[in-house]
Amino acid sequence: MKSYPVNGRFGEFGGQFVPETLVPALQELESAYLRWKSDAGFRAELDGMLREYAGRPTPLYFARNLTKRAGGAMIFLKREDLLHGGAHKINNTLGQGLLAKRMGKQRVIAETGAGQHGVATAIACAALGLKAEVYMGSVDIERQKLNAYRMELMGAELHSVTAGSRTLKDAINEALRDWATNVSTTYYLIGSVVGPHPYPVIVRDFQSVIGKEIRDQMRRREGRLPDAVVACVGGGSNAMGSFHEFVEKRGVKLVGVEAGGAGRGRNAASLAEGRKGVLHGMLTYVLEDEDGQIRETQSVSAGLDYPGVGPEHSYLKERGRATYVTVRDKDALRAFHLLAEVEGILPALESAHAVAHAVKMARSMKKEQSIVVTLSGRGDKDVQIVAKEAGLESE
Repeated sequence: MKSYPVNGRFGEFGGQFVPETLVPALQELESAYLRWKSDAGFRAELDGMLREYAGRPTPLYFARNLTKRAGGAMIFLKREDLLHGGAHKINNTLGQGLLAKRMGKQRVIAETGAGQHGVATAIACAALGLKAEVYMGSVDIERQKLNAYRMELMGAELHSVTAGSRTLKDAINEALRDWATNVSTTYYLIGSVVGPHPYPVIVRDFQSVIGKEIRDQMRRREGRLPDAVVACVGGGSNAMGSFHEFVEKRGVKLVGVEAGGAGRGRNAASLAEGRKGVLHGMLTYVLEDEDGQIRETQSVSAGLDYPGVGPEHSYLKERGRATYVTVRDKDALRAFHLLAEVEGILPALESAHAVAHAVKMARSMKKEQSIVVTLSGRGDKDVQIVAKEAGLESE
């Protein structure tokens, strides 16, 4: 499997399905990325910021109590929740922010769902002296008020999107419209492994630090690679960042966990229930209705509430290299409570989906085997949602 897609495609997936006005911008972006990604000065600056500002490397924690509760395989947590900003998103925003500066773009726009990418964009732009503007659906702003306020505290201008379902899909639509209008002065900092080429590659490469650290940390601790790597999948950046290092290592099972929502037809499980289609400039698996219109999604987790998925995930599914499953809202909420109670860790609701499936997997595996779960973010942002779902918050 090629690391850099031929003609911007992973097999048949990916591509550049965009208006002609954006083609030169994508070509400029690809040229700049290929120029700077191997530049020693660029790499040194990014590595330094990831280490001294963001807090890398993140720990690989043996969840002893969770392992005991599950029975079976050892469960390790890759603690991306401990990064500055509370999620893996900063790996990518610092990388793209530095790229924007090299390209001479002083205005950065971004989209966000759960708000973690918006926060990470605001953080990176504040640190790098860039102007940040973030598009966020009004529904997501309401259920992620803390993150919305955090962005504004760090100097970002927040645009509330009231069109469509008023969630991540619509935020991306508005950000793309902005970019098409202001392409000469603006850098569009996409937050996941989605969108037209070269974005899925750029985001994956900046997030691949996760998998590289997992590889080295497991070898030091256990003397071998993990038997499985499990991560949640919305657009799929934390999962692709976790998987990339192991794609060629067939002994490591790769498992992506989608949002099962309230069940069939009421979820955000593009790989489980979707079909091939074009969304946000890429050919991938998407959730459509019978008329070919993008279907509204449903998930307790704003960060997984997206009707498509990164094209490389679609490719890994087609090739049989990765397995994709779903976890329903109720099971993700149970996993949130379980990890909090037995390990003292509040996972993001996105990550709780992966925790739920890892516990289920562990029970069917041997005690000497190991599972690494990427804890993509921390759950402070979700406490009110969890409390409401548990009936603890007054209406």
